[in-house]
Amino acid sequence: MSSIVVTKSPAVVVRPSETVTTAGKAILSHFDKPLITLPSTVLFVFDHPIDKPAETVRRALSQALVHYYPLAGRLAGDDDDVHINCTGEGVTFVAASANCTVKEQMIMCDHDYHKDAAMSAAGLVKELLAEGYPMKGCDRGDPLVMMQVTSFRCGGFIVGVTWNHGVADDRWRARPWAANPIRVVPVLPLQSDDQLVPPPCTFAAYQALFQFPPSHFPGSNITIPAGLIDRIRFGEPSCTLFEAVTTVLWQCRTRVVMSDPEAPAMIVFTVNSRKQMGIDDGYYGNCITLHTAIEKSGVVANACIMDLVGMIKRAKKQIPEHFKNGDNDTTMAIRDFSGGRAGSGYQNALLISCWRNISFEDVDFGSGKTAKVMTHMLRMLPECVVCMPCKLEQGAKVMSACVTAQHVDAFLQEISTV
Repeated sequence: MSSIVVTKSPAVVVRPSETVTTAGKAILSHFDKPLITLPSTVLFVFDHPIDKPAETVRRALSQALVHYYPLAGRLAGDDDDVHINCTGEGVTFVAASANCTVKEQMIMCDHDYHKDAAMSAAGLVKELLAEGYPMKGCDRGDPLVMMQVTSFRCGGFIVGVTWNHGVADDRWRARPWAANPIRVVPVLPLQSDDQLVPPPCTFAAYQALFQFPPSHFPGSNITIPAGLIDRIRFGEPSCTLFEAVTTVLWQCRTRVVMSDPEAPAMIVFTVNSRKQMGIDDGYYGNCITLHTAIEKSGVVANACIMDLVGMIKRAKKQIPEHFKNGDNDTTMAIRDFSGGRAGSGYQNALLISCWRNISFEDVDFGSGKTAKVMTHMLRMLPECVVCMPCKLEQGAKVMSACVTAQHVDAFLQEISTV
């Protein structure tokens, strides 16, 4: 087909549909503050039409902001006292249209490069988003949420949302418009930033990840085949989908980017810790902790895949201990990793985020649930988002941005031969 063209209307400001009496400032926790400059993005793909999709979603957004009113405010304060001023200034909204069908757009986005258009897959996905935050990240005066609705010739549409990760985690994006949502009262404002404090290992993991200079990691859409996952889980029946996918990515990446078998290879994975922290289910601020497994790269590269599954399982089993006594051994191991043994390159660390079981697949604006969920990797960290919902395909969908351009082909080849 000819080049895909997305035509955008001028951005408008969407405010809460009703006057919100609760104003003042919303305090951010110690979970939130490390993330206040980081944007995050999700795109919900719908292959069934609704009437006037842009207007329908804009109206739903305005209604949602009544309950999630801090998101219509702006960041304020210095680094020690950063908070949200609940000003009601609103969020950015863009209506757009594309000269193709949703299916055609997905085919193009599932390839890193294509012959009949002068734009990469990452560029195509970026066109489905409202004008984003600058490369330096989110700033004090920026809107906390930016949304774009793109309509397609087939009647389908895509809702792209970019938001400041420091003010809300992934759950808020699905809950306001999920089909048959759990009726919970949204909760964000805290009385003190000391109400929620992550375990020491999470702070140490952030320090380890952010020690590396920012790099550009081209995005790749990867499918871990269902047959490979079944084979791993047949060998280890208690292996979860997350564990199977994570071990494949960790081993394949280590084989490609690390040459010193004695150098440490660290996998960092995110965990929703509301239960461990005793947090109400309606709380939509960040409550994600980071947990790790560290092993010599030679071991990771050459181990039986079942042994790597065991390493991930042991790391997960230790999670309750992190909340009881801080797990000094794990924290010290991460700090040792950050103290110089890892070298100055990005190769030694990989961040894994899982999008399974956070209700993205339940978003429904009236024509049925999402057909697919995507992301645009905006961060300068080596990361894979795994288990992305997709009703159209078998296997586990992964959005990878974890190797530099020189290693992309080798990484994909390694996965294909596991």
